[in-house]
Amino acid sequence: MSDAGRQVDLSLISHTNVGKTTLARTLLARTVGEVRDAPHVTDLAEAHALVATPEGDRMQLWDTPGLGDSARLARRLKASGNPVGWFLSEVWDRWRDRPFWSSQQAIRNVRDHADVVLYLVNAAEDPADAGYVAPEMQILEWIGKPVIVLLNQVGEPRPRAVERAEEERWRALVARHAVVRGVLTLDAFARCWVQEMALLRAVGAALPETKREAFARLAAAWQARRMTEFDAAIDALAAQLGRAACDREGLDEEGVRAKLRELGTALGLGRDDEATPKERAMAQLAERRDADIRATTDRLIEIHRLEGKASAEILARLAGDFAVNERLSEGKAAVVGGLVSGALLGLKADLAAGGLTFGAGFLTGGVLGALGAAGLARGYNLVRGTTRSAVRWSDEFLDAFFASALLRYLAVAHYGRGRGEWARSEHPAFWKGEVAAVVEPRRAALAAIWAGRSAECDAAQLAAAVRGELAGAAREVLERLYPGALQAPPASAGQ
Repeated sequence: MSDAGRQVDLSLISHTNVGKTTLARTLLARTVGEVRDAPHVTDLAEAHALVATPEGDRMQLWDTPGLGDSARLARRLKASGNPVGWFLSEVWDRWRDRPFWSSQQAIRNVRDHADVVLYLVNAAEDPADAGYVAPEMQILEWIGKPVIVLLNQVGEPRPRAVERAEEERWRALVARHAVVRGVLTLDAFARCWVQEMALLRAVGAALPETKREAFARLAAAWQARRMTEFDAAIDALAAQLGRAACDREGLDEEGVRAKLRELGTALGLGRDDEATPKERAMAQLAERRDADIRATTDRLIEIHRLEGKASAEILARLAGDFAVNERLSEGKAAVVGGLVSGALLGLKADLAAGGLTFGAGFLTGGVLGALGAAGLARGYNLVRGTTRSAVRWSDEFLDAFFASALLRYLAVAHYGRGRGEWARSEHPAFWKGEVAAVVEPRRAALAAIWAGRSAECDAAQLAAAVRGELAGAAREVLERLYPGALQAPPASAGQ
Protein backbone atom coordinates (compact mmCIF):
# COMPACT_ATOMS: atom_id res chain seq x y z
CA MET A 1 0.00 0.00 0.00
CA SER A 2 1.31 3.46 -0.91
CA ASP A 3 1.98 6.11 1.75
CA ALA A 4 -0.94 8.08 0.34
CA GLY A 5 -3.22 5.13 1.01
CA ARG A 6 -2.12 5.00 4.64
CA GLN A 7 -2.92 8.66 5.36
CA VAL A 8 -6.42 9.93 6.14
CA ASP A 9 -7.01 13.68 6.40
CA LEU A 10 -10.10 15.24 7.97
CA SER A 11 -10.70 18.96 7.50
CA LEU A 12 -12.77 20.72 10.16
CA ILE A 13 -14.67 23.54 8.43
CA SER A 14 -17.29 26.00 9.61
CA HIS A 15 -18.51 29.55 9.48
CA THR A 16 -16.39 31.77 11.67
CA ASN A 17 -16.80 31.55 15.46
CA VAL A 18 -18.84 28.34 15.48
CA GLY A 19 -16.35 26.34 17.60
CA LYS A 20 -13.94 24.41 15.37
CA THR A 21 -10.91 24.74 17.63
CA THR A 22 -12.98 23.83 20.69
CA LEU A 23 -14.17 20.64 18.99
CA ALA A 24 -10.63 19.93 17.78
CA ARG A 25 -9.43 20.05 21.39
CA THR A 26 -12.14 17.62 22.43
CA LEU A 27 -11.36 15.12 19.65
CA LEU A 28 -7.60 15.41 20.12
CA ALA A 29 -7.83 15.30 23.93
CA ARG A 30 -5.22 18.02 24.20
CA THR A 31 -5.05 21.79 24.05
CA VAL A 32 -4.41 23.17 20.58
CA GLY A 33 -4.96 26.56 18.95
CA GLU A 34 -6.54 29.58 20.56
CA VAL A 35 -10.14 29.85 21.69
CA ARG A 36 -11.81 33.26 22.02
CA ASP A 37 -15.35 34.51 21.52
CA ALA A 38 -14.37 36.42 18.39
CA PRO A 39 -14.38 35.83 14.64
CA HIS A 40 -11.30 34.63 12.72
CA VAL A 41 -9.28 33.60 15.77
CA THR A 42 -7.70 30.83 13.64
CA ASP A 43 -6.21 32.31 10.47
CA LEU A 44 -4.07 29.43 9.19
CA ALA A 45 -4.89 25.76 8.67
CA GLU A 46 -3.09 23.54 11.17
CA ALA A 47 -2.75 19.74 11.05
CA HIS A 48 -2.89 17.69 14.27
CA ALA A 49 -2.30 13.94 14.64
CA LEU A 50 -5.43 12.10 15.73
CA VAL A 51 -4.30 8.47 15.78
CA ALA A 52 -1.67 6.20 14.20
CA THR A 53 -1.09 2.44 13.96
CA PRO A 54 2.05 0.26 14.10
CA GLU A 55 1.49 -0.49 10.40
CA GLY A 56 2.22 3.16 9.59
CA ASP A 57 -1.37 4.34 9.09
CA ARG A 58 -2.01 7.94 10.13
CA MET A 59 -5.09 10.08 10.57
CA GLN A 60 -4.87 13.81 11.12
CA LEU A 61 -7.35 16.58 11.75
CA TRP A 62 -6.99 19.99 10.12
CA ASP A 63 -8.24 22.93 12.16
CA THR A 64 -8.98 25.62 9.57
CA PRO A 65 -9.84 29.34 9.57
CA GLY A 66 -13.52 30.20 9.76
CA LEU A 67 -15.47 31.10 6.65
CA GLY A 68 -16.70 34.68 6.46
CA ASP A 69 -18.32 36.31 3.40
CA SER A 70 -19.13 33.05 1.65
CA ALA A 71 -20.78 34.51 -1.46
CA ARG A 72 -17.82 36.78 -2.13
CA LEU A 73 -15.47 33.91 -1.36
CA ALA A 74 -17.07 31.71 -4.00
CA ARG A 75 -16.64 34.38 -6.65
CA ARG A 76 -12.99 34.96 -5.74
CA LEU A 77 -12.07 31.27 -5.73
CA LYS A 78 -13.52 30.76 -9.18
CA ALA A 79 -11.25 33.52 -10.49
CA SER A 80 -8.05 32.29 -8.80
CA GLY A 81 -6.90 30.39 -11.86
CA ASN A 82 -5.61 33.57 -13.57
CA PRO A 83 -2.66 35.78 -12.50
CA VAL A 84 -4.83 38.70 -11.38
CA GLY A 85 -6.97 36.41 -9.25
CA TRP A 86 -3.85 34.85 -7.74
CA PHE A 87 -2.43 38.28 -6.86
CA LEU A 88 -5.68 39.38 -5.26
CA SER A 89 -6.06 36.21 -3.20
CA GLU A 90 -2.42 35.58 -2.20
CA VAL A 91 -1.00 39.09 -1.89
CA TRP A 92 -3.59 41.85 -1.74
CA ASP A 93 -6.11 40.08 0.48
CA ARG A 94 -3.44 38.88 2.88
CA TRP A 95 -2.45 42.40 3.81
CA ARG A 96 -5.60 44.41 3.17
CA ASP A 97 -8.32 41.91 4.16
CA ARG A 98 -6.75 39.17 6.26
CA PRO A 99 -10.05 37.62 7.50
CA PHE A 100 -11.15 37.14 3.89
CA TRP A 101 -7.73 35.73 2.99
CA SER A 102 -7.97 33.32 5.96
CA SER A 103 -11.32 32.03 4.67
CA GLN A 104 -9.67 31.27 1.35
CA GLN A 105 -7.02 29.20 3.13
CA ALA A 106 -9.76 27.05 4.68
CA ILE A 107 -11.19 26.26 1.27
CA ARG A 108 -7.74 25.58 -0.19
CA ASN A 109 -7.11 23.15 2.65
CA VAL A 110 -10.26 21.22 1.74
CA ARG A 111 -9.34 21.20 -1.94
CA ASP A 112 -5.71 20.15 -1.46
CA HIS A 113 -5.78 17.87 1.61
CA ALA A 114 -9.17 16.67 2.80
CA ASP A 115 -10.35 13.13 2.33
CA VAL A 116 -13.52 13.95 4.28
CA VAL A 117 -14.85 17.36 5.36
CA LEU A 118 -16.31 17.76 8.87
CA TYR A 119 -18.61 20.74 8.46
CA LEU A 120 -19.60 22.24 11.80
CA VAL A 121 -22.85 24.18 12.28
CA ASN A 122 -24.29 26.04 15.24
CA ALA A 123 -27.24 23.91 16.30
CA ALA A 124 -28.42 26.68 18.63
CA GLU A 125 -29.64 28.46 15.50
CA ASP A 126 -32.79 27.59 13.65
CA PRO A 127 -31.65 25.94 10.37
CA ALA A 128 -33.90 28.34 8.45
CA ASP A 129 -32.00 31.30 9.95
CA ALA A 130 -28.53 29.95 9.16
CA GLY A 131 -28.09 31.91 5.96
CA TYR A 132 -24.39 31.15 5.74
CA VAL A 133 -25.00 27.43 5.17
CA ALA A 134 -26.29 27.63 1.57
CA PRO A 135 -23.30 29.48 0.02
CA GLU A 136 -20.81 27.45 2.04
CA MET A 137 -22.40 24.19 0.95
CA GLN A 138 -22.22 25.45 -2.65
CA ILE A 139 -18.49 26.02 -2.24
CA LEU A 140 -17.99 22.56 -0.74
CA GLU A 141 -20.07 21.01 -3.49
CA TRP A 142 -17.94 22.81 -6.06
CA ILE A 143 -14.82 21.24 -4.52
CA GLY A 144 -16.52 17.83 -4.48
CA LYS A 145 -15.14 16.22 -1.30
CA PRO A 146 -17.51 14.16 0.88
CA VAL A 147 -19.01 16.15 3.77
CA ILE A 148 -20.31 15.11 7.19
CA VAL A 149 -22.34 17.80 8.93
CA LEU A 150 -21.74 18.02 12.70
CA LEU A 151 -24.16 19.79 15.02
CA ASN A 152 -22.28 21.80 17.63
CA GLN A 153 -23.43 24.04 20.50
CA VAL A 154 -26.44 21.88 21.28
CA GLY A 155 -26.12 22.49 25.02
CA GLU A 156 -26.16 19.80 27.69
CA PRO A 157 -26.77 16.15 26.71
CA ARG A 158 -30.36 15.51 25.67
CA PRO A 159 -32.50 12.40 25.17
CA ARG A 160 -31.69 10.64 21.91
CA ALA A 161 -35.16 11.33 20.50
CA VAL A 162 -34.58 15.08 20.89
CA GLU A 163 -31.17 14.87 19.23
CA ARG A 164 -32.59 12.81 16.37
CA ALA A 165 -35.32 15.38 15.73
CA GLU A 166 -32.70 18.16 15.63
CA GLU A 167 -30.57 16.17 13.20
CA GLU A 168 -33.58 15.67 10.94
CA ARG A 169 -34.15 19.44 10.75
CA TRP A 170 -30.58 20.03 9.61
CA ARG A 171 -30.65 17.00 7.34
CA ALA A 172 -33.64 18.51 5.52
CA LEU A 173 -31.69 21.74 5.01
CA VAL A 174 -28.69 20.05 3.34
CA ALA A 175 -30.50 17.14 1.69
CA ARG A 176 -30.17 18.50 -1.85
CA HIS A 177 -26.37 18.63 -1.66
CA ALA A 178 -24.96 15.36 -2.97
CA VAL A 179 -21.65 15.79 -1.16
CA VAL A 180 -23.32 15.45 2.26
CA ARG A 181 -22.90 11.89 3.55
CA GLY A 182 -24.32 12.28 7.03
CA VAL A 183 -25.60 14.58 9.78
CA LEU A 184 -24.47 13.83 13.35
CA THR A 185 -24.51 15.50 16.77
CA LEU A 186 -21.01 16.06 18.18
CA ASP A 187 -20.97 18.92 20.64
CA ALA A 188 -17.55 20.30 21.59
CA PHE A 189 -18.66 20.78 25.20
CA ALA A 190 -20.78 17.73 25.98
CA ARG A 191 -20.00 14.97 23.55
CA CYS A 192 -19.47 11.41 24.79
CA TRP A 193 -16.69 9.24 23.40
CA VAL A 194 -19.19 6.70 22.03
CA GLN A 195 -20.45 9.42 19.67
CA GLU A 196 -16.96 9.47 18.17
CA MET A 197 -17.51 5.85 17.14
CA ALA A 198 -20.56 6.92 15.12
CA LEU A 199 -18.44 9.64 13.51
CA LEU A 200 -15.74 7.12 12.57
CA ARG A 201 -18.28 4.85 10.92
CA ALA A 202 -19.59 7.78 8.88
CA VAL A 203 -16.06 8.79 7.86
CA GLY A 204 -15.20 5.23 6.86
CA ALA A 205 -18.28 4.99 4.64
CA ALA A 206 -17.39 8.30 2.93
CA LEU A 207 -13.75 7.46 2.16
CA PRO A 208 -12.55 6.23 -1.24
CA GLU A 209 -11.99 2.48 -1.41
CA THR A 210 -8.22 2.90 -1.56
CA LYS A 211 -8.14 4.29 2.00
CA ARG A 212 -10.66 2.09 3.74
CA GLU A 213 -8.28 -0.69 4.72
CA ALA A 214 -5.95 1.73 6.50
CA PHE A 215 -8.89 3.58 8.01
CA ALA A 216 -10.33 0.36 9.47
CA ARG A 217 -7.09 -0.13 11.40
CA LEU A 218 -7.11 3.51 12.49
CA ALA A 219 -10.72 3.29 13.68
CA ALA A 220 -9.95 0.10 15.60
CA ALA A 221 -6.95 1.80 17.25
CA TRP A 222 -9.09 4.80 18.20
CA GLN A 223 -11.80 2.62 19.72
CA ALA A 224 -9.22 0.49 21.56
CA ARG A 225 -7.81 3.66 23.12
CA ARG A 226 -11.26 4.76 24.26
CA MET A 227 -12.06 1.30 25.62
CA THR A 228 -8.81 1.35 27.58
CA GLU A 229 -10.01 4.59 29.15
CA PHE A 230 -13.40 3.03 29.84
CA ASP A 231 -11.83 0.01 31.56
CA ALA A 232 -9.56 2.22 33.66
CA ALA A 233 -12.53 4.36 34.73
CA ILE A 234 -14.56 1.29 35.72
CA ASP A 235 -11.58 -0.06 37.68
CA ALA A 236 -11.31 3.22 39.61
CA LEU A 237 -15.03 3.32 40.42
CA ALA A 238 -15.20 -0.37 41.36
CA ALA A 239 -12.25 0.11 43.72
CA GLN A 240 -14.08 3.01 45.35
CA LEU A 241 -17.20 0.89 45.80
CA GLY A 242 -15.10 -1.87 47.35
CA ARG A 243 -13.55 0.56 49.82
CA ALA A 244 -16.94 2.01 50.74
CA ALA A 245 -18.46 -1.44 51.25
CA CYS A 246 -15.67 -2.49 53.62
CA ASP A 247 -15.31 0.80 55.44
CA ARG A 248 -16.41 0.84 59.05
CA GLU A 249 -15.83 2.97 62.10
CA GLY A 250 -15.68 1.55 65.61
CA LEU A 251 -17.90 2.90 68.36
CA ASP A 252 -16.85 3.78 71.85
CA GLU A 253 -18.86 2.03 74.53
CA GLU A 254 -21.81 4.36 74.98
CA GLY A 255 -23.44 3.42 78.25
CA VAL A 256 -27.11 3.65 79.10
CA ARG A 257 -26.97 7.42 79.59
CA ALA A 258 -25.63 7.99 76.04
CA LYS A 259 -28.27 5.64 74.64
CA LEU A 260 -31.02 7.48 76.44
CA ARG A 261 -29.70 10.84 75.19
CA GLU A 262 -29.72 9.51 71.61
CA LEU A 263 -33.27 8.26 71.92
CA GLY A 264 -34.35 11.52 73.53
CA THR A 265 -32.89 13.42 70.59
CA ALA A 266 -34.77 11.16 68.17
CA LEU A 267 -37.98 11.95 70.04
CA GLY A 268 -37.25 15.69 69.95
CA LEU A 269 -36.57 15.81 73.69
CA GLY A 270 -33.53 17.27 75.44
CA ARG A 271 -30.33 18.73 74.02
CA ASP A 272 -29.18 17.75 70.54
CA ASP A 273 -26.01 19.86 70.39
CA GLU A 274 -23.70 17.11 71.67
CA ALA A 275 -22.72 14.46 69.15
CA THR A 276 -23.16 10.87 70.24
CA PRO A 277 -20.42 8.30 69.59
CA LYS A 278 -22.57 6.94 66.76
CA GLU A 279 -22.88 10.38 65.18
CA ARG A 280 -19.14 10.93 65.46
CA ALA A 281 -18.53 7.58 63.78
CA MET A 282 -20.96 8.49 61.01
CA ALA A 283 -19.12 11.77 60.46
CA GLN A 284 -15.82 9.91 60.17
CA LEU A 285 -17.29 7.59 57.54
CA ALA A 286 -18.76 10.53 55.64
CA GLU A 287 -15.47 12.44 55.66
CA ARG A 288 -13.61 9.43 54.24
CA ARG A 289 -16.29 9.00 51.63
CA ASP A 290 -16.01 12.68 50.66
CA ALA A 291 -12.23 12.45 50.29
CA ASP A 292 -12.51 9.21 48.30
CA ILE A 293 -15.12 10.68 45.96
CA ARG A 294 -12.87 13.63 45.20
CA ALA A 295 -9.79 11.44 44.74
CA THR A 296 -11.62 9.00 42.46
CA THR A 297 -13.16 11.81 40.42
CA ASP A 298 -9.70 13.31 40.00
CA ARG A 299 -8.58 9.92 38.71
CA LEU A 300 -11.46 9.88 36.19
CA ILE A 301 -10.43 13.35 35.02
CA GLU A 302 -6.86 12.14 34.57
CA ILE A 303 -7.96 9.02 32.66
CA HIS A 304 -9.96 11.16 30.23
CA ARG A 305 -7.03 13.58 29.80
CA LEU A 306 -8.98 16.53 31.10
CA GLU A 307 -7.75 19.23 33.43
CA GLY A 308 -8.74 20.49 36.87
CA LYS A 309 -9.66 18.93 40.17
CA ALA A 310 -13.01 17.66 41.37
CA SER A 311 -14.92 20.23 43.34
CA ALA A 312 -15.74 19.29 46.92
CA GLU A 313 -19.18 17.71 47.10
CA ILE A 314 -21.58 18.44 49.91
CA LEU A 315 -22.48 15.15 51.55
CA ALA A 316 -25.67 14.66 53.49
CA ARG A 317 -24.78 13.39 56.93
CA LEU A 318 -28.06 11.55 57.21
CA ALA A 319 -28.50 8.45 59.26
CA GLY A 320 -30.22 6.83 56.27
CA ASP A 321 -26.77 6.24 54.75
CA PHE A 322 -25.48 4.20 57.67
CA ALA A 323 -25.90 0.68 58.97
CA VAL A 324 -25.09 0.20 62.65
CA ASN A 325 -23.32 -2.92 63.85
CA GLU A 326 -23.90 -2.77 67.60
CA ARG A 327 -22.79 -5.16 70.32
CA LEU A 328 -25.53 -4.57 72.91
CA SER A 329 -25.55 -6.12 76.32
CA GLU A 330 -28.84 -7.73 77.23
CA GLY A 331 -29.23 -5.22 80.03
CA LYS A 332 -28.87 -2.26 77.68
CA ALA A 333 -31.19 -3.87 75.19
CA ALA A 334 -33.83 -4.27 77.85
CA VAL A 335 -33.68 -0.58 78.74
CA VAL A 336 -33.68 0.53 75.08
CA GLY A 337 -36.35 -1.96 74.14
CA GLY A 338 -38.59 -0.82 76.95
CA LEU A 339 -38.40 2.77 75.73
CA VAL A 340 -38.71 2.03 72.02
CA SER A 341 -41.50 -0.49 72.16
CA GLY A 342 -43.90 1.93 73.76
CA ALA A 343 -42.81 5.29 72.42
CA LEU A 344 -40.90 5.30 69.11
CA LEU A 345 -43.61 4.40 66.68
CA GLY A 346 -42.17 5.29 63.25
CA LEU A 347 -38.47 5.20 64.23
CA LYS A 348 -36.62 4.09 61.10
CA ALA A 349 -34.65 0.87 61.37
CA ASP A 350 -33.93 -2.40 59.61
CA LEU A 351 -34.05 -5.75 61.39
CA ALA A 352 -33.62 -7.93 58.31
CA ALA A 353 -29.82 -8.06 58.55
CA GLY A 354 -29.76 -8.30 62.33
CA GLY A 355 -28.71 -4.68 62.76
CA LEU A 356 -30.08 -1.18 62.69
CA THR A 357 -30.09 0.40 59.22
CA PHE A 358 -31.57 3.86 59.54
CA GLY A 359 -33.64 4.85 56.56
CA ALA A 360 -34.50 1.34 55.37
CA GLY A 361 -37.85 0.71 56.99
CA PHE A 362 -40.11 1.49 59.94
CA LEU A 363 -39.77 -0.19 63.30
CA THR A 364 -42.94 -0.22 65.36
CA GLY A 365 -43.39 -0.96 69.01
CA GLY A 366 -45.25 -4.13 68.09
CA VAL A 367 -42.26 -5.59 66.27
CA LEU A 368 -39.89 -4.95 69.17
CA GLY A 369 -42.46 -6.29 71.61
CA ALA A 370 -42.77 -9.52 69.65
CA LEU A 371 -39.01 -10.06 69.43
CA GLY A 372 -38.22 -9.07 72.98
CA ALA A 373 -35.42 -6.65 73.74
CA ALA A 374 -32.99 -9.21 75.19
CA GLY A 375 -33.58 -11.61 72.31
CA LEU A 376 -32.87 -8.82 69.86
CA ALA A 377 -29.49 -8.19 71.49
CA ARG A 378 -28.54 -11.86 71.29
CA GLY A 379 -29.61 -11.90 67.64
CA TYR A 380 -27.33 -8.99 66.98
CA ASN A 381 -24.24 -10.70 68.25
CA LEU A 382 -25.09 -13.99 66.62
CA VAL A 383 -25.87 -12.60 63.17
CA ARG A 384 -23.04 -10.10 63.08
CA GLY A 385 -20.44 -12.14 64.87
CA THR A 386 -18.87 -8.91 66.16
CA THR A 387 -16.84 -8.28 69.27
CA ARG A 388 -17.00 -4.51 69.06
CA SER A 389 -19.70 -2.05 68.02
CA ALA A 390 -19.13 -0.46 64.62
CA VAL A 391 -20.82 1.71 62.00
CA ARG A 392 -20.70 0.92 58.29
CA TRP A 393 -22.54 1.90 55.13
CA SER A 394 -25.89 0.22 54.58
CA ASP A 395 -26.70 -2.02 51.62
CA GLU A 396 -29.25 0.57 50.50
CA PHE A 397 -26.60 3.26 50.53
CA LEU A 398 -24.19 1.09 48.53
CA ASP A 399 -26.88 0.53 45.89
CA ALA A 400 -27.30 4.31 45.67
CA PHE A 401 -23.52 4.77 45.60
CA PHE A 402 -23.37 2.29 42.68
CA ALA A 403 -25.88 4.45 40.78
CA SER A 404 -24.05 7.66 41.66
CA ALA A 405 -20.81 6.12 40.36
CA LEU A 406 -22.50 5.64 36.99
CA LEU A 407 -23.74 9.24 37.01
CA ARG A 408 -20.28 10.51 37.88
CA TYR A 409 -18.77 8.45 35.06
CA LEU A 410 -21.27 9.91 32.59
CA ALA A 411 -20.49 13.44 33.76
CA VAL A 412 -16.75 13.07 33.15
CA ALA A 413 -17.12 11.02 29.95
CA HIS A 414 -19.31 13.75 28.42
CA TYR A 415 -17.01 16.60 29.36
CA GLY A 416 -15.56 18.18 26.21
CA ARG A 417 -12.01 19.40 26.68
CA GLY A 418 -12.96 22.73 25.10
CA ARG A 419 -14.84 23.67 28.27
CA GLY A 420 -11.58 24.23 30.14
CA GLU A 421 -10.96 22.87 33.62
CA TRP A 422 -13.40 20.18 34.74
CA ALA A 423 -15.96 21.28 37.27
CA ARG A 424 -18.82 19.28 38.68
CA SER A 425 -22.22 20.25 37.30
CA GLU A 426 -25.74 18.92 37.65
CA HIS A 427 -26.56 15.83 35.66
CA PRO A 428 -29.20 16.16 32.94
CA ALA A 429 -32.42 15.04 34.58
CA PHE A 430 -33.07 12.20 32.14
CA TRP A 431 -29.78 10.49 33.02
CA LYS A 432 -31.14 9.53 36.42
CA GLY A 433 -34.02 7.61 34.88
CA GLU A 434 -31.72 5.79 32.47
CA VAL A 435 -29.35 4.86 35.29
CA ALA A 436 -32.21 3.70 37.51
CA ALA A 437 -33.46 1.47 34.69
CA VAL A 438 -30.14 -0.38 34.44
CA VAL A 439 -29.52 -0.57 38.19
CA GLU A 440 -32.91 -1.99 39.20
CA PRO A 441 -32.45 -5.44 37.53
CA ARG A 442 -29.05 -5.70 39.22
CA ARG A 443 -30.26 -5.23 42.79
CA ALA A 444 -30.31 -8.95 43.56
CA ALA A 445 -26.76 -9.38 42.28
CA LEU A 446 -25.62 -6.35 44.27
CA ALA A 447 -27.33 -7.67 47.41
CA ALA A 448 -25.37 -10.91 47.04
CA ILE A 449 -22.13 -8.94 46.74
CA TRP A 450 -22.84 -6.77 49.78
CA ALA A 451 -23.81 -9.88 51.73
CA GLY A 452 -20.21 -11.02 51.36
CA ARG A 453 -19.03 -8.31 53.73
CA SER A 454 -17.55 -9.52 56.98
CA ALA A 455 -15.43 -8.26 59.84
CA GLU A 456 -12.37 -9.14 57.74
CA CYS A 457 -13.82 -7.47 54.64
CA ASP A 458 -11.44 -7.52 51.64
CA ALA A 459 -11.98 -4.29 49.63
CA ALA A 460 -10.07 -5.57 46.59
CA GLN A 461 -12.12 -8.76 46.51
CA LEU A 462 -15.38 -6.82 46.77
CA ALA A 463 -14.20 -4.42 44.04
CA ALA A 464 -13.49 -7.38 41.73
CA ALA A 465 -16.95 -8.79 42.49
CA VAL A 466 -18.77 -5.52 41.77
CA ARG A 467 -16.70 -4.59 38.70
CA GLY A 468 -18.58 -6.86 36.31
CA GLU A 469 -21.93 -5.43 37.37
CA LEU A 470 -20.59 -1.88 37.09
CA ALA A 471 -19.06 -2.41 33.63
CA GLY A 472 -22.23 -4.08 32.37
CA ALA A 473 -24.41 -1.29 33.75
CA ALA A 474 -22.17 1.41 32.23
CA ARG A 475 -22.25 -0.25 28.81
CA GLU A 476 -26.01 -0.67 29.01
CA VAL A 477 -26.65 2.96 29.96
CA LEU A 478 -24.37 4.18 27.13
CA GLU A 479 -26.29 1.96 24.72
CA ARG A 480 -29.58 3.39 26.00
CA LEU A 481 -28.29 6.95 25.53
CA TYR A 482 -26.67 6.27 22.13
CA PRO A 483 -28.27 3.22 20.49
CA GLY A 484 -25.84 1.35 18.25
CA ALA A 485 -22.88 3.61 18.98
CA LEU A 486 -20.85 0.91 20.73
CA GLN A 487 -20.81 -1.49 17.80
CA ALA A 488 -17.36 -2.44 16.52
CA PRO A 489 -15.67 -0.26 13.86
CA PRO A 490 -15.71 -1.55 10.26
CA ALA A 491 -13.23 -4.32 9.55
CA SER A 492 -10.55 -3.92 6.90
CA ALA A 493 -10.53 -6.05 3.79
CA GLY A 494 -7.84 -8.30 5.21
CA GLN A 495 -9.63 -9.01 8.49
